[in-house]
Amino acid sequence: MTQRISKYQRFKMMNPVIQFFKFIYLSIKIMVVVAGGHGGTRNLN
Repeated sequence: MTQRISKYQRFKMMNPVIQFFKFIYLSIKIMVVVAGGHGGTRNLN
């Protein structure tokens, strides 16, 4: 049981870091897609 609790605590401590990286990755992906989409439409027009 102690090992399970320690593992759960470790996961809880690592979770915010993973969520932070996920948020940065998603925001960068969205920005790249939006910028690329706008640039593509401007170039096409």
